[in-house]
Amino acid sequence: MDLILLEKVENLGEIGDQVKVKSGYGRNYLLPQGKALLATSENVTRMEALRSELEAKANAELSEASARAEKLTGLVVTVESRVGPEGKLFGSVGPIDIAEALAEMGHDVQRSEIRMTDGAIRVAGEHQAMLHLHSDVNVAITIQVAADGSAVVIDPDEEESADIAAPEAAEEPATEE
Repeated sequence: MDLILLEKVENLGEIGDQVKVKSGYGRNYLLPQGKALLATSENVTRMEALRSELEAKANAELSEASARAEKLTGLVVTVESRVGPEGKLFGSVGPIDIAEALAEMGHDVQRSEIRMTDGAIRVAGEHQAMLHLHSDVNVAITIQVAADGSAVVIDPDEEESADIAAPEAAEEPATEE
């Protein structure tokens, strides 16, 4: 299937490029998303007229993403979560949690823009993530996962005393009168 791209598509082409893709990819993704047009002779001439308009729009999006990247560069995001005695989290910290923390800090970042290089965070400490703001703009941020006030602490002395008390009660013989 021959298509004309209306915007830059990662790993495929730039605005105005005429590309050949598999039918399913074209029909199910590129055409419904408005990222491409069928490469008919009418659309080719129409695209030549619209090319400068689309390139100006793409440049505006790139400059907006670059401005957002300047604000987010080197940012340290602190996320609080329940932490067990060994530093493991109850649950995990994912893109939704990070997007909420960024929103509290006054930054508008969608969860789809957050790329977790190592998957969801399951251990307290410092971790890295990438913000994919535009196909040409990526920003690295640091995520600091800290224990909130509800950390579970297990006292080993209490466990031992509970284990010792239970068998003693079971060993006493019951007397019948």
